[in-house]
Amino acid sequence: MKTDMRKNYKSSWPKLIVRKWLNIPSGADEFQSDYDINDGTDERLKSCSDQDYHPSVPENFSEGWLVETAGGIRPSRSMPESPPITGSLNLRMFVGTWNVGGKSPHEGLNIRDWLRSPAQADIYVLGFQEIVRLNAGNVLGAEDNEPAAKWLSLIREALNSDQSDQELAQRGSNVTEESSPSSLHLEQQASPKPRISFTDLLSMEDELGQEDFERLLSFNSNSGEEGSPSPTSMSGSPTRQRFCLAASKQMVGLFLCVWVRTDLFKHISNLKVSCVGRGIMGYLGNKGSISISMTLHQTTFCFVCTHLASGEKEGDGIRRNSDVAEVLKRTRFSRSFRDVEQPFSPQSILDHDKVIWLGDLNYRLAPGCADTLDLLKKNDWQALLEKDQLRNEQRAGRVFSGWEEGKIYFAPTYKYLADSDDYVVQTSNSKVKRRIPAWCDRILWRGEGLEQVWYSRGECRFSDHRPVYSLFLVQMDSSNKLIPTARSCPPRFSSKSALSSACGAKVQAEELLVVPREQSLP
Repeated sequence: MKTDMRKNYKSSWPKLIVRKWLNIPSGADEFQSDYDINDGTDERLKSCSDQDYHPSVPENFSEGWLVETAGGIRPSRSMPESPPITGSLNLRMFVGTWNVGGKSPHEGLNIRDWLRSPAQADIYVLGFQEIVRLNAGNVLGAEDNEPAAKWLSLIREALNSDQSDQELAQRGSNVTEESSPSSLHLEQQASPKPRISFTDLLSMEDELGQEDFERLLSFNSNSGEEGSPSPTSMSGSPTRQRFCLAASKQMVGLFLCVWVRTDLFKHISNLKVSCVGRGIMGYLGNKGSISISMTLHQTTFCFVCTHLASGEKEGDGIRRNSDVAEVLKRTRFSRSFRDVEQPFSPQSILDHDKVIWLGDLNYRLAPGCADTLDLLKKNDWQALLEKDQLRNEQRAGRVFSGWEEGKIYFAPTYKYLADSDDYVVQTSNSKVKRRIPAWCDRILWRGEGLEQVWYSRGECRFSDHRPVYSLFLVQMDSSNKLIPTARSCPPRFSSKSALSSACGAKVQAEELLVVPREQSLP
């Protein structure tokens, strides 16, 4: 059996190489997701991030299947339509990006520090670069999905574990126990009603220190908000939030996943993905983008994870600008028969109401600046940012016109020595590429109703990049709009099956959803 599998694998190599070199689409619109495949039952297929379990198939399958594609699940007649919602809905969205340097996560890797934010989010958008080494085997050959499965497992555990709740509770109690003059001043600001708006919070960012601003934001998040969903209490409520995998997609070393609160999952529809290769020959996936499109209630979102051209030579910045233009041009979300029922189905990135662009954009500091190392030693980030290629190109209107990025108060995120807080440029080892430190890892956005309330970096030494994260307040106007009927996420715990260590099932195009024909819509 093993011999046959090896023969099949070897025989598939020429086909894989030809398809990749000729840019022939091969499952580019397939993705993984958690969802309930059996209305009212506990049986489900396991997600690849679950451990030590096997797939479970319902026993009542019979002849005559209606095959569904990865674009979504057609609702059955028995599913009740969601009622209309009125007014505005405010959510918190965490966005993180991390180039992990071709290293697979080891057991026990703590990513909670990266996922920690001033307030717990309702949506988590996490993008990775180089989850596998960008060698010829991975670029031209079959995709290595094992690291992606490990990252999904770590993320699921971090978002849904008891320890996460305890850390949140501890952070809330630490804030209330502070008795310094600055904290008393913050308590006075945070306690009055009505609640402080996030616009006011943003205006305070420059006036307050980072520690005080974070404390104020934590106080503000505890006070609740009218029209917002009720998040987990920071004081340790026994009712914990659980998160489902809305969608995830891998292209060679790029990996993007979107997680949502389980009670939001049923309001998500029209999930689609699109990949653009910008690596070798301008088409292979060692560089490029993964984009996930989804509709939450009636608001369309697009999340774009990219790894752009590298290098700090003259002209490399132009290549990165070209990559951005090609991603915007070539990213397309296919339409299906289900889209006829949608009032509007975005087909390109800029068609969406709200867009987040994250990743290793690889923009460096302008070359030829003699004082760069002196400014680095002084931790003068603002002076260094004047040499930042991305900001200079954006000001000149050559890239990301109309996009926004928050103020940067953190150190450059690249390039570090392995397992060290020292930049490579600070070493005399000639065997290591002495890259000038730069803010390669960035998060940008466009669209109304997005407010960035936090923009920072993590300090994990796992790779030569530091992870970057941001917290957004998402404002959605839902007046007089009907929520499209969508899938629901099964509960994390089941009373009938031991197969419930996670909230959903792995979806791939080769694992097509099938439902009895008599239960399908005409």
